[in-house]
Amino acid sequence: MAIKPLADRIVIKVIEDTEQTSGGIFIPDSAKEKPQKGEVVAVGAGKVNDNGEREPMDVKVGDVILYAKYSGTDVKVDGAEYKILSVKDALAIIE
Repeated sequence: MAIKPLADRIVIKVIEDTEQTSGGIFIPDSAKEKPQKGEVVAVGAGKVNDNGEREPMDVKVGDVILYAKYSGTDVKVDGAEYKILSVKDALAIIE
């Protein structure tokens, strides 16, 4: 991975939902909602608190998370698309 996030940021690879419903109907791009699920591919060192200590991160590489709908910044590295967002925008870990 060529991206190393800083502080309390994480890099995720967005997981696209299937383009076909269970009934076999294909959904056009214009009708799809923005994906809100991704796999964590890189994690920053954590935010430095007032005591000068780093706060531990709640997520780790390999976790699949749900994130806030319009959060993060889209980036493209070596042809692959990623999203960089703050760990506070991660809403839940899917187990």
